[in-house]
Amino acid sequence: MRIFVVDDERIIRVTTADDLREAGHQVREFSSAQAALQHMREEDSGVDIILTDLKMPDMDGLEFMSRVKQDRPEVFVLLMTAYATVNTAVEAMKSGAYDYIAKPFSMDELLLTIERIKEIKLVKDENRQLRSQVGKKFDMSSFVGASEETQKVFDLVRIIAEKPTTVLITGETGTGKELLTSIIHFNSNRKRGPFIKVSCAILSREIFESELFGHVKGAFTGAESAKTGRFELANNGTLYLDDIDDIPYDLQVKLLRALEEGEIERVGGGETVKIDVRVIASTKKDLKQLVAEGKFREDLFYRLNVFPINLPPLRERQGDIVLLARHFVREFSQGNEVTIDPEVMEILKQYPFPGNIREIKNLMERLVLLSTDGVIDKRIIPMEVRFPGKPHTCFYFENKPLDEILREVEVNAIRDALMRSGGNKAKAAQILSVPASTLKSRIEKLKLDQTPGL
Repeated sequence: MRIFVVDDERIIRVTTADDLREAGHQVREFSSAQAALQHMREEDSGVDIILTDLKMPDMDGLEFMSRVKQDRPEVFVLLMTAYATVNTAVEAMKSGAYDYIAKPFSMDELLLTIERIKEIKLVKDENRQLRSQVGKKFDMSSFVGASEETQKVFDLVRIIAEKPTTVLITGETGTGKELLTSIIHFNSNRKRGPFIKVSCAILSREIFESELFGHVKGAFTGAESAKTGRFELANNGTLYLDDIDDIPYDLQVKLLRALEEGEIERVGGGETVKIDVRVIASTKKDLKQLVAEGKFREDLFYRLNVFPINLPPLRERQGDIVLLARHFVREFSQGNEVTIDPEVMEILKQYPFPGNIREIKNLMERLVLLSTDGVIDKRIIPMEVRFPGKPHTCFYFENKPLDEILREVEVNAIRDALMRSGGNKAKAAQILSVPASTLKSRIEKLKLDQTPGL
């Protein structure tokens, strides 16, 4: 650790510094607080811990610590004093000191305190790094797209991110609703708060209320202990309710109360619990239609629909297909150079991608694995992508010679079997209903054994 020892008593200062150096720490000595502050300003030297005397001429340890904390709030300050009183200790801790050591102190005691600081600093550094990584992962650029339709979505995200307003995200399966929710949360003033996700589609009717609002001990058979619900867990943060249309009708009024009043009641309990939660909901269904059919409460729909954001399907934003294809190739090539043939790009732009971003992601992962010589060409594009809407039992090989057609069919069949078997040639042979030796010889003849990943 990088440590400053600040004390006007030379014997204590030098002795302490020498002992700390002997323990493996980097130490600088200062006879006054002014000298230490001047060094920090002029040398811009890094410091982890400042060990300072409390009673010093001109500037005492509390004032020194206050000035340090203004510029370097991450620095740990340990105060030394021979005037060890409870009042002084409390004042020091309130002012930001990590700890308080009474003179005379043993070096073992000081080293143990420094070791605790080291552990805390390590955790804080890791958390800071994780927050930075999360921030980069969910910044505005993490939603790939430059089309006019995508830019309209992000104009709305920029407006709403810092607001506490409820958001309703609509869109087909695979359009990126969960990613967009993460972007909103991590670009809001709640980004340091909890981010709780709930898939309403996978919760059964029996446990839904308990999962969302919690329960008290003995609330129902099997409730042997109290449970904190997702709303309470998300307090001062964001609660994401995916597939909001799957919430049981009779529980929708309780959700409505939570949104309107900012309070909930645990199952089996009479106590009202105040909450401060920003709710983001998403659905792939038409909630207005569900309201008309009597399957969704109208008042809840309007409360959720305060700020709607619709994510258009990929077929309506073809300008993003090329960007997404290149993005996922870079992701799955793991640093290897893999290029996409221009003819493939044209094929992808004409394909409707009913599975949207999720489908293009899975497709590009497969194509990267099947690519030869670092090039994705049309030979490895699945038939249903090359010829959408046509029967998959038919082949369309343009005006190629029969030998070339047969070779292409065989190559694709072997590659597909190897993909499905995870590269296990014995299992691939079983899929193709041929002896393993036959498959091996065909792979060698077709030079597929030279294909990366196979």
